[in-house]
Amino acid sequence: MTPRKRLVGLSAFALASALVLTACGGGGDEPPAEGASSGIVTVGNGEPQNPIIPTMTNETFGSKVVSSVFAGLVYYDAEGVVHNEVAESIESEDNVVWNVTLKDGWTFSDGTPVTAQSFVDAWNYGAYGPNAQNLSYFFEPIEGFEDLQLAEDQLDAEGVPLEGEVPAAEELSGLEVVSDTEFTVTLAQPESDFPLRLGYSAFYPLPESFFEDPEAAGEAPIGNGPYVLETWEHNALIELRPNESYAGERTVQNGGVDLVAYTDEDSAYNDLLDGNLDIVTNVPASAFGTFEEELGDRAVNQPAAVIQVLQVPEYVEGFQGEAGLLRRQAISKAIDRDQVTETVFSGSRTPASDFTSPVINGWSEDVEGSEILDFDAAEAKRLWDEAEAIEPWGDEPLLIASNADSDHQSWIDPVCNGIRDTLGIDCEFDAYPTFDEFLDARDNDEIKGIYRGGWQADYPAMSNFLGPVYGTGAGSNDMGYSSEEFDNKLTEANGATDPEAAIELYKEAETILFQDLPGIPLWYNNATGGWSEAVEDVVFGWDSDPILYQVTKSE
Repeated sequence: MTPRKRLVGLSAFALASALVLTACGGGGDEPPAEGASSGIVTVGNGEPQNPIIPTMTNETFGSKVVSSVFAGLVYYDAEGVVHNEVAESIESEDNVVWNVTLKDGWTFSDGTPVTAQSFVDAWNYGAYGPNAQNLSYFFEPIEGFEDLQLAEDQLDAEGVPLEGEVPAAEELSGLEVVSDTEFTVTLAQPESDFPLRLGYSAFYPLPESFFEDPEAAGEAPIGNGPYVLETWEHNALIELRPNESYAGERTVQNGGVDLVAYTDEDSAYNDLLDGNLDIVTNVPASAFGTFEEELGDRAVNQPAAVIQVLQVPEYVEGFQGEAGLLRRQAISKAIDRDQVTETVFSGSRTPASDFTSPVINGWSEDVEGSEILDFDAAEAKRLWDEAEAIEPWGDEPLLIASNADSDHQSWIDPVCNGIRDTLGIDCEFDAYPTFDEFLDARDNDEIKGIYRGGWQADYPAMSNFLGPVYGTGAGSNDMGYSSEEFDNKLTEANGATDPEAAIELYKEAETILFQDLPGIPLWYNNATGGWSEAVEDVVFGWDSDPILYQVTKSE
């Protein structure tokens, strides 16, 4: 197979109905007939970092569970097209006040009804600052968000609330329950793509029982999605089984899904080849050159809304100030993305030219400032020497942190070799044994150098690659980056009523990121996975995840 030189996306901006992305077919594009099979589908996964709470889950291992156990107002199909799920309609005359009407007949798996209050309570919980939810940022556009946050003078030096301090309000003023099946959302400014976001897990509903004991609910979640979580054996296995009360279109076509925790991708792939695992969602680097031949039409290698970035924590001294920016630029120029994507990934990655993804509407390969991503050894050394003249780096190696239970050392080592040869400094892989240990270190500001920052889109829009990762205080902004200029440009873009104008404003926001380099884009990922002969109807979606509910398997 000829390696892909460029990912290609087909898109149309039509928020009133759907946003269409590149078609992503794996083992068939049409879902199977209802009740097609009863076998248990086994899928390679890992241990979720956090309890299974929708507003707390922002990593891939947990997201497979959350999106299976819960259902939102809308959902995204394999192509990224938006479909109503619990919502009957989502309408607005001014893009500020949104009227949401729910379909009748929805219940949680415990038999209690899904109502407008279920959504409003869940969103208020997610937005309330003291609850410290990872996805709190997603509620910022709703009127009253600031009143749910603690002010700086209410926190200690470590950001912990001072005793007795509480926010000014407990509920978003922009949310109002009209009836059991209706509620309104008032935004702080017009935002035309607001409905597009509502399929993301931050916006799922929660049952009344959740608020009685959130900790217990995170271990044994009660949802309204196509599956229920039957058992969770930590670091080993999560069993999902069909939810008999599910009322939506994502009809389960198998007897359930077992998410099997692996600590390395080679083991998962070998189990697939041996017939002991049905689906792998990430092919190991050791098999990039062979997996399509080994699996034949059971292999997938297709564009996906995923980007890999080296993120630069603001708290690391060597990357602060003028010298720190010069070092970021030097490191970016020292990375030969073309060579790494061809030699390590056999063309299943494409060198990045921006901070988003080619399968997203508005992507561009000529954003102003993107030339900093071009390999230039001489310019890289000049920039590093300029930084050294301001403030010497010293004898410590440059550390690139990531998890060792996925195949990241295969590219970190050659990236380090290039940095070592070009800049004349030592560079090492700072390995954390498991993904959740790496995430904990990242979230607790314990990274000693720079770190791998893979981003898989939550919803199909440019804004999702920018705001949640680089917005001040955003849930996935673990670098501590803050730019008033960037935040204002993002707000302006979010509020644009003309889609083309919004795209240009998002590009301007990216230009600010290229000036500051809080992250160094590396490459866009293809979805590279495969499945066994025991399963059929496997489709990998726009975001690189398989559509689990439509996989069929005989007993």
